[in-house]
Amino acid sequence: MNKDIKPYEPSDFSGKLAKAFIRSPLTVVLGVFVLAIGYLSLMIMPREENPQMVVSGSTVIVALPGASAAEIQRVIVKPLERKMKEIKGVENIYGTAMDNVGIVNIAFFIGEAKEDSNLKVYDKIMQNYDIFPKGAMNPIVKPLDIDIDIPIVSVAFYSHNPKMSKTELYDKVKKIQHHINGLSNVAVTQIKGGNKTQFNIEVDLYKLSGYNLSMGQIAKTVQSLSYSVPSVKNRTKDNKIVMVGVKNAIESEKDIGNIIVAKYRGSPIYLNQVAKVTKSYDIQNFKSVQISVKDEDGKFSPLQDQVTLTVSKLQGTNAVLIANSVRDELENFKSSLHKNGISYVITRNDGQRADEAVNELVYHLVLSILIIAVLLVVVLGWRESLIVTFTVPAILAITLFVAYLTGQTINRITLFAFLLSLGLLVDAAIIVIENIHRHYHDDASKDCDKDNLMIRATDEIGPPTNIATLAIIMTMIPMAFVGQMMGQFMQPIPYNVPVALISSLFIAYIFTPYLAVRLLKRPDFSKKGAH
Repeated sequence: MNKDIKPYEPSDFSGKLAKAFIRSPLTVVLGVFVLAIGYLSLMIMPREENPQMVVSGSTVIVALPGASAAEIQRVIVKPLERKMKEIKGVENIYGTAMDNVGIVNIAFFIGEAKEDSNLKVYDKIMQNYDIFPKGAMNPIVKPLDIDIDIPIVSVAFYSHNPKMSKTELYDKVKKIQHHINGLSNVAVTQIKGGNKTQFNIEVDLYKLSGYNLSMGQIAKTVQSLSYSVPSVKNRTKDNKIVMVGVKNAIESEKDIGNIIVAKYRGSPIYLNQVAKVTKSYDIQNFKSVQISVKDEDGKFSPLQDQVTLTVSKLQGTNAVLIANSVRDELENFKSSLHKNGISYVITRNDGQRADEAVNELVYHLVLSILIIAVLLVVVLGWRESLIVTFTVPAILAITLFVAYLTGQTINRITLFAFLLSLGLLVDAAIIVIENIHRHYHDDASKDCDKDNLMIRATDEIGPPTNIATLAIIMTMIPMAFVGQMMGQFMQPIPYNVPVALISSLFIAYIFTPYLAVRLLKRPDFSKKGAH
């Protein structure tokens, strides 16, 4: 028998990869490295429930005191709408005219860069500043930012202390807001509901008429005392600094009541003579939010007023970590809140939901890999199944690492792309291991060198496997050009599936022959012939 000892020279890059790594000591290092970077990427990549979407828009507010809604529509809203239409990338413009103020909302096509869009709006307003009538105030441009406008955590605070005032709960939450706003990657915190502390002046109209005063005089007098007087600095002859200041005139309701609003027959008229001054809550705030809490017995408590604290995150950051840091910060205040009769409930936690969604999809991903392994055991054998099963986490590891480098996040759509491509990922490895299996059980190959056999089997299936994989990739590429919201939402699929398929080729050509030459056993051809 002439044993094939002449090294096989592959013609395709699949066989060349197999030849380069089949006996290389770096193959094990490469395998460990691939799995390590995949695991690290899975741990450190930001997690979100849904993929990030680029939504651009701006709101332009222009005030013209004293103008009617019809005048605002004619001299502010319509000219501003015409100019905003000149901006490239604008999809819709909505104008609203009210007494004294005009509002124009500009919505860009989804996918337009936020920074560029906001700059275009601001630049167009500055270029056409002369379209605004005399007396119009400076335009206010408020850009839309979907990342910080939508909170990821909402916390409802409520009091079960009947002696607590309406403003005390708001003040307590305000202090907590200051601490949470200082946490890493927290963008915006807002307080909704509750009542702020303020001085209320309830004017008696009959007394006002008796002193021949108007509401305008009262308002102007109170406003004039709200200005702070700057301190005066000076130096003495011996270079000592002397500071002269005026103490704030309004520090209590008594100070406000002693304000002189006018003179009547040479005698001063004080504010407390025509109005009742109290330090209380903002009585003009008619908005209130109530909550009913479910106890351990499953019963709901009566509705009670609440103050809601919302937390938004910066773009591209990990919602899970931010939500956990907010929860930990609230735990630090739990004892002090309990002493004051205040409790809280986390009513929204997108971080927890994102973590649960990602963990559930990872679980199904592992389950799918095990199902594939079982099927391969039945068809090819447990050794072949073990080799193919190893390639799946290695391919996913490379895909995760590339996704991390390109600034993607782990979300439901990203993992859906992995599940979608899972059946395709094992194609290359199955084809390679099946051809190796066929050569192993072929009588004509019983005298061939194992390394040459592995390289030849891999080289044979290289061209058709490459073409088939390329064809599948080409079907995914058009999805990357889908626009609007659907294109933004499904973007992880055309980005990650091609990367996974290309990785599957390299993993199949490098690791499948390497593992096969060490794990597979050649059949006993002598017994086969005897039979």
